[in-house]
Amino acid sequence: MAEGTRTTVYLKPQVYRALKVKSAESDRTISELVNQAVLELFREDALDLEAFSKRRKEPTRPFEKALEDLKRDGLL
Repeated sequence: MAEGTRTTVYLKPQVYRALKVKSAESDRTISELVNQAVLELFREDALDLEAFSKRRKEPTRPFEKALEDLKRDGLL
């Protein structure tokens, strides 16, 4: 893996153990796995922002109206 910025991340012990196992089984470093997970999170955010942008001009519906409809239909 290319040189990167060093940082400290605090993980729950169970998460760290699972990450070590995943690292050993996949022959990838913990840093590689963490970087991959963070990048995937950013990809998901980028997709969400793109979807929001495409739907920006669609009409909105207030949450209060949705609740009224659910109550009217006997679901709440």
